[in-house]
Amino acid sequence: MTSAFHGRLGCSTITFRQLRLPQALATIVGLGFDEIDLGALPGVCDHVPYVLDAAAVAHVAATVNRSGLAIRSINGDVGDLNVALDHGQRAARTRHLDMLIALAAATGARALVLPCGALSHEPADSLRADLDRVAAELQAAAQRARAHGVELWTESLHFHRLCFDLERAQQLTDRLGDDVGIVMDFSHIVASGGDPVEFVGRFGTRISHVHIRDAVPGNINVSVGNGAVDFGRGLKALADAGYSGHFALELETRDIGDDERPAAAIRAGHVISELI
Repeated sequence: MTSAFHGRLGCSTITFRQLRLPQALATIVGLGFDEIDLGALPGVCDHVPYVLDAAAVAHVAATVNRSGLAIRSINGDVGDLNVALDHGQRAARTRHLDMLIALAAATGARALVLPCGALSHEPADSLRADLDRVAAELQAAAQRARAHGVELWTESLHFHRLCFDLERAQQLTDRLGDDVGIVMDFSHIVASGGDPVEFVGRFGTRISHVHIRDAVPGNINVSVGNGAVDFGRGLKALADAGYSGHFALELETRDIGDDERPAAAIRAGHVISELI
């Protein structure tokens, strides 16, 4: 069956985070998407259990694989990467990371995505020390993932996390090797007061994936078309920079009801498909 949308445009299960995973996947298939990002963010999207063991990995993988959807990435979290850990905490983080990597491998996901620090703009130590720690954690995770044929990406600018603006995203990226890809999210850039075109200008050759969501300054939870994001300008900048990767609608919107989400995803899918 031919996709209803551009072949490079998928849909994150975060868009339907209010549904259980099988229902979210069925909804995405019914709307005409061929590809997903899988949300695995505790408190944001619980489609993957935070307490993740081999049985849970097998169950989630089987559920995703039955859907027939391709999976581009798993959007996960293994804790605050800028916080120092004791021996027990380190062992727990490594176990969780290994299970997320196993899930990515079992579902054929290209990459695991990890955050750019804790859900706070304030460093746990000093900004320099925190950024060093986040970069080291991401590099170590990339090495573990690569051994299983999985890439490691990070959302280097996240409005609610340590690297919340262009300057901190730059400082983090300057610390990372080429084996850590960058995820661009239009909403986080605009919410922070930044310009997506400048983001592309800074990081274009490093961008591995793009999240589509609208925003206004200070608010990322806006439906596509209801915010201040100029998607046409931003997508043109990506194309001009030679970006050939994929996009995912990540419509964690709060300006519509849950019953309106399917229609909003269809509208957004058509708008973005025409612009890619």
